[in-house]
Amino acid sequence: MGIVGEKLNIDFVISTGDNFYEDGLEGIDDPAFYESFVTFTLPQACKKYVLGNHDYRGDVEAQLSPILNKKDSRWVCLRSFILDGEIVEFFFVDTTPFVEKYFTDPGEDTYDWRGVLPREAYLTKLLKDVNSALVQSKAKWKIVVGHHTIKSAGHHGNTQELEDLLVPILKANDVDAYINGHDHCLEHISDKESGIQFLTSGGGSKAWRGDVKPWDPEEVKLYYDGQGFMSVQITKTNADIVFYDVFGKVLHTWSITKELNSAA
Repeated sequence: MGIVGEKLNIDFVISTGDNFYEDGLEGIDDPAFYESFVTFTLPQACKKYVLGNHDYRGDVEAQLSPILNKKDSRWVCLRSFILDGEIVEFFFVDTTPFVEKYFTDPGEDTYDWRGVLPREAYLTKLLKDVNSALVQSKAKWKIVVGHHTIKSAGHHGNTQELEDLLVPILKANDVDAYINGHDHCLEHISDKESGIQFLTSGGGSKAWRGDVKPWDPEEVKLYYDGQGFMSVQITKTNADIVFYDVFGKVLHTWSITKELNSAA
């Protein structure tokens, strides 16, 4: 990934969550921050993080703490935020609190819900903020980033809560793509109804689960049950998406074109 990143002269790296396996950070001085981030991040690349469900099993406030950014300025992690690239805006959404089972049936796992409870009020405000930001956006391209899948043929499959609550907002605001992790694979589903590209980049570490669900072959453009990563290059008229295996071999490419003077 580092070699490809240098060749493309990338502006930043996006992490789709589960930043520290298996149970997030224990605190701001957890050595995992150095072992998993500092020593393995491209030297000049700022990295934008969202939280995954495994991060919520640790000290969430540690990952959100500005102290980590002071330790390494490349680290940027917030619950939900907007990254303004002028012609493109990335809307990072905290998806873990949407998933009901983490609250009602957590099993042996313990989640850090500080800042989230009461959950209904948190989600109501979050959805309102996301919709408002998308409505007000003047960007040519709108890309939403979250940890959990919305549409996936992988192990976890679709996340019903996001389909019910978030997808209507994405459709209403002509979002171009949704990028996620959670399923440990590389995947591209092109939704025939909405035209939204659902892009899973969850092959950063654990992979090869081997359980693939049936899906309309006209919508599944890629399913790679292994490790790898993806890149997105955007101009005013083109968005070029490329998936790579762990060695940097191109697995799949996809381009989206817009008219220069068309509305976003």
